[in-house]
Amino acid sequence: MRFAVEAWATEYGSPMEIEQLELSEDRIDCEIERAVAAWGPVSPRPQVAPERVLFTDGVRRIDARVWVDDEAGQSRPGVCATYAAGAVCCDGRAKLIDFKVERGFFSAVRDASSIACKHGTYQVRRADGDAPEQLWLAIQQRMGELEATIAARIEAELVVVDGPLKGGQSLPNAVGYVKTHHVSYLPPAVAGVVAQLQPGQRTPVFLTLGRWGRFSWYLKLPGGGGGHPWAGVVRCETSADHETSAAIALADKVSAALPRFASHEHKDPRAPQNLYPIAGLERDLRRRLGDAALLYRGLRVAARDQTAGGRVAQGLADQLVTG
Repeated sequence: MRFAVEAWATEYGSPMEIEQLELSEDRIDCEIERAVAAWGPVSPRPQVAPERVLFTDGVRRIDARVWVDDEAGQSRPGVCATYAAGAVCCDGRAKLIDFKVERGFFSAVRDASSIACKHGTYQVRRADGDAPEQLWLAIQQRMGELEATIAARIEAELVVVDGPLKGGQSLPNAVGYVKTHHVSYLPPAVAGVVAQLQPGQRTPVFLTLGRWGRFSWYLKLPGGGGGHPWAGVVRCETSADHETSAAIALADKVSAALPRFASHEHKDPRAPQNLYPIAGLERDLRRRLGDAALLYRGLRVAARDQTAGGRVAQGLADQLVTG
């Protein structure tokens, strides 16, 4: 019996969610760079890798789950969360050049208001509903907006955004870097090319047309190990607003630039896909989120004081009525 062990640490799940891996419903054009019959691994054209590469990422944390009364007097769930985004520039050395931390109270209650506590204020942020996934999606959306804002104000030859690009992230040199695969974008006729990739090689560029268009390609990083076809494979994407030739040139630039940032198993549990600059940025941003226990206690005190204040106010009102 032959088998392969996934290199990622089990607490991070799997870079390939096999149970959910279904063919994307988006329309795929595989003949952007090559005809389907000519598909095969692509080695980047000889070129000098970009000297200045910018990596952006975001982190988020739920500090407390709360309940808030709506206009009908019903208690409904919400979350207080801290989220941050930042950018690391690699130009011979890695340096944090920009970051921002925000706190939000996420709720679908119409009359919800900001929550102030000793260690910060959680600004009210609207969610589409009360379900946990809707609250989480609202946090994710705000974090993504923060990432896009930071990426847009820094110039670099190549901007690598950790995760899929959002519709508004159409910077000329921006590339979404996706290290976990939930959907198979390639039809069976060309999907087998991924298993043929050697470190530093990519698939031909293809076009995905759905809610918003994007050029995509798969890239094999060095040090994947594992022995299975998708080991060390990531998906990169950029806006379909680019000219086709520019998207192909960008794919070559990414293929030349990213392998040197691939992590190693003895240093990162998500090697090689979790690039060193992104891993370092995540650690730095999490440190800047603040002490979770301190913030939680501050929210508990704020809730207690609010309740006590309401009781005092009600008692005064009762005295006025009875007096």
